[in-house]
Amino acid sequence: MAFSRSRILAQIALAVALLAPVAAWAQAVAYSVAIDAPRPLDELLDKNLDLVRWRGNPRLDLAQLQRLVRAAPEQVRTLVATEGYYSPTVEATLDTSGAQPVARIHVAPGQPVLVGDLDLILQGFASLDPKAPAFDATTLRNSWSLPPGRVFRQPDWEQAKRNLLRAVVQTRYPRAQLAETSATVDPDSRRALLRVVVDSGPEMRFGELRIEGLRRYPASIVTNLNQIRPGDEYSEAALQTLQGRLQDTGYFAGVEVAVDMSGVLASQVASLEQGAPPPAQAVALLPVVVRVTENKFKNVSAGLGYSTNTGNRATLNYDDLSVFGLRMKSALTLETRRQNAHADFYFPTKAGGFNDSISTQFNRNDLNGEITSTASVAAKRGWGAPRLERALTLELLTEKKTVDGLPPTRSKSLPLTFSWTKRALDNLLLPTDGYVLAAQFGGAVLPVLTDEAFLRANVRIIRYRPLSHNTALILRGEAGAVASRHKEGIPSTYLFRAGGDQSVRGYGYQQLGVREGDAITGGRYLLTASAEYQYWFKPKWGVAVFYDAGNAGDVFHDLKPRAGYGVGARWRSPVGPINVDLAYGQAIHKYRLHFALGVSF
Repeated sequence: MAFSRSRILAQIALAVALLAPVAAWAQAVAYSVAIDAPRPLDELLDKNLDLVRWRGNPRLDLAQLQRLVRAAPEQVRTLVATEGYYSPTVEATLDTSGAQPVARIHVAPGQPVLVGDLDLILQGFASLDPKAPAFDATTLRNSWSLPPGRVFRQPDWEQAKRNLLRAVVQTRYPRAQLAETSATVDPDSRRALLRVVVDSGPEMRFGELRIEGLRRYPASIVTNLNQIRPGDEYSEAALQTLQGRLQDTGYFAGVEVAVDMSGVLASQVASLEQGAPPPAQAVALLPVVVRVTENKFKNVSAGLGYSTNTGNRATLNYDDLSVFGLRMKSALTLETRRQNAHADFYFPTKAGGFNDSISTQFNRNDLNGEITSTASVAAKRGWGAPRLERALTLELLTEKKTVDGLPPTRSKSLPLTFSWTKRALDNLLLPTDGYVLAAQFGGAVLPVLTDEAFLRANVRIIRYRPLSHNTALILRGEAGAVASRHKEGIPSTYLFRAGGDQSVRGYGYQQLGVREGDAITGGRYLLTASAEYQYWFKPKWGVAVFYDAGNAGDVFHDLKPRAGYGVGARWRSPVGPINVDLAYGQAIHKYRLHFALGVSF
């Protein structure tokens, strides 16, 4: 059979086209990369070098691999400079002596570049109100997080600028901007000279209050909680406080509190259109806009859980926003060692910011050989913001107590208690610096519905102190005392015990106290302390070592501290810190697992 020349050439071209990918695949080279560099530079290079990213690509041939090796030193120098090393010695070679090529990268970073000086210039920041306090420039300068002598790392430089601007826009000048930033690096002297220019923009104050989204509830629910007045200095914290207070009411499924800057922006645009620069110093009144989404009247929820303190848990919650004009929150909680049923009724917040409520509760505890059943009715007035809360509570309660080996007893009491909590924290949800101080003072001193008069005081403190960018120290302490003629007749709720997740780890919940028969009961005095060292190897993940000690007793001089110590894991979750600890109780020679969520008190 004869074939034309053109047909034969076409078939040859088709065969070449079909075999071309096979030939390319045959030329693909498999190789490995060996990086010799100190940590954390080795991790940085392993994540970002083109040599590493192209490894395993079937289209990479030997010639392309050689080009990547030749380009690697310059890429290495660029990457390690972000960590402060501007004069590294870099060697990149391709070893083809083995069965598989090996790209070897050797890095000697040398001495890092340090921050030499900071030129921080503040433009504007002069208030038109002669009575207004001057902007605190000294505190702003002292808060700069990349001081002289620190290694000049690019991530730290960017974070320091963000932190500086964040500190400015939180009060008075929310339109502030970084007008100029520069870092001049001298590799010979290994110094970086920093320059940051901050322009304040216009000074701003709060204006009128606008409410959007109310349908069923009166505006007084919002206005009574609003402590922002027209003419007050702009403060982001004030907006967040109002938003938090509105969210806590339970009336709203969603709350957004912000300022309306459209008027300020419009005036700036108009000035530019007229050929004039916008005024740098002018007080602008910003309307406060509250947007709410109302909650449904009734809500039912249920849940299952587990606590290392009180065991298995099942809960049933029922909320009703209109019970005789009051907001009701009720719950039934069944745990292995505790059962609780309560209903709380909240009055609308008054204009002075007072939150009044009444509640009724039944509580049964079965702990360490002591069974208590308590029924109570209480009236409470609370006021203040989350940073500083105060409350006054009058409670009538009756209690039945059964201790193993002893006859049951009954008691009643009418105590009045004042509570005070101050939170000086950098972040209320995930604190890293600051402290929380809580105190309670009160008692039942009148012979009215009270079997035994007493006075009670309790103080708790927790201190967060960062030691470096990834280490921290947490100190915690608690002390309490009850003064009375006799201990009998005082409800166990007002006595003290120690032990558990938020007390002395390594011991069971309220396992430390006064022994009566075969049970452990509450005592007149309490003293506990804790020290915890945390190391965060990732922004959200860390480990900890801790030492706790404390006890409760009837005689202060006889308090013998019981120690517990161990290790734990930490996670900064979206709902607060989660702690999982393994602790050893020295007095009982046992290990115990503890789990805690959130910040105590």
